[in-house]
Amino acid sequence: MAASYDNLGIDPEYLGPEEERERKVRARIFDVARKAAGQIPFMEDVIAAYYCALDPATPSRVRGAILAALAYFVMPLDMIPDVLLGVGFTDDASVLMGVLALVRAHVRDEHLDAAREALTPKSRKRS
Repeated sequence: MAASYDNLGIDPEYLGPEEERERKVRARIFDVARKAAGQIPFMEDVIAAYYCALDPATPSRVRGAILAALAYFVMPLDMIPDVLLGVGFTDDASVLMGVLALVRAHVRDEHLDAAREALTPKSRKRS
């Protein structure tokens, strides 16, 4: 049975206005992604989910779930502070994996392509 993301019973406004969540995530996502890349092996999927959240075709409840998980990811102080080497991103990774599993059907090829492009080092892009 396929889950309906529009019927999860979660009010995305409970997490704050979507525009504010998007602004906060946008400001920090790539800095934190570079720091966490060695500790979170599925970073391409995380960035693809970010692009999925920016896509107007993505249902608002799915965007809300993705932005909430990414907001948790970019917060420096959470359940396990990110500055703790080796374990700092384990809670972030758990939250991200859970949300990615729920929204995977909404992440399209163009989101994955944009994530690969964003994560490609600038020195390799010029070659």
